[in-house]
Amino acid sequence: MQFDEQFLQEMGLQAMPEEQKQKFLDYIQAELEIRIGERISKGLTEAQLNEFDAITDPAEAAKWLEQNRPDYREIVNRTIEEMKEEIRANRARLVGA
Repeated sequence: MQFDEQFLQEMGLQAMPEEQKQKFLDYIQAELEIRIGERISKGLTEAQLNEFDAITDPAEAAKWLEQNRPDYREIVNRTIEEMKEEIRANRARLVGA
């Protein structure tokens, strides 16, 4: 998922002050990584978590997830949709209205 000006428009945040846009996009990216990581890690063993942490290649990580956490795409999509709902619910506050 791309977090850029188009994402802000999709969320109705195009009126957000310019100096806040990149900070907000960076925050969203970091927060999603945390939330997704927490959800994916539930149900994995300590050994599996260590094995996954050792992977540095994104393609290998995706393959590993397919094998060890086949529902990871659903988790990612659901988490993104939940984040979008939170953003929409707080749109007025986020644009400073």
